[in-house]
Amino acid sequence: MGENIIRRTITRLMVPFIQLFALYVIVHGDSGPGGGFQGGVILGASFILYAIVFGSEAGRRRVPAPVTDVLSSVGVLIYAGIGLLCLLLGSAFLDYRALPFKDPHLAGHYGIFGIEIGVGLTVAAVMVTIFFETAHRGEGGETRDG
Repeated sequence: MGENIIRRTITRLMVPFIQLFALYVIVHGDSGPGGGFQGGVILGASFILYAIVFGSEAGRRRVPAPVTDVLSSVGVLIYAGIGLLCLLLGSAFLDYRALPFKDPHLAGHYGIFGIEIGVGLTVAAVMVTIFFETAHRGEGGETRDG
């Protein structure tokens, strides 16, 4: 991409705000538009923007492959864990009323909140992984798996 000081400066300034907005979309997904998937896409796009502007190597230093692997797995475990907890408490999968809170409305709120976080983490990590795998393959290299 070359040394473009304007592009790099704007990216350095904007990425934290993009990530903050992504977290806002994830956290408020149960009560407004957005949610885990949309927030995860925005969060993943912020890392992809950084990698596009500063280069693939700098982007991978920010988000190494083991980190994206762990985050995608942790997100799925959060989602499945909440569902299995509902099953173990004698209700249907993801029936938040079974969660151990006094108020069913509060249980639903916390259940959805956990699901949104799990989905957001997984979507962001998978987007970043797909970007780096396809970018690396496009550079003529092989993927990290061979």
